[in-house]
Amino acid sequence: MSRQSDLDNHANQMNPNNDSYWQSRGEDERPDDWVEQSDQDDVKSEQNSSHCAKK
Repeated sequence: MSRQSDLDNHANQMNPNNDSYWQSRGEDERPDDWVEQSDQDDVKSEQNSSHCAKK
């Protein structure tokens, strides 16, 4: 893969509006309720970040 392809792939995997985001998390494609699921993932990430910061 070229550097640009690597960057594009990374960007796609970080974008919940992209199928690659969901595929990298074990889903076949972006679910119909992707906004709600993405919001739940954000809350979990924030909780993990604050938990790690307290250690």
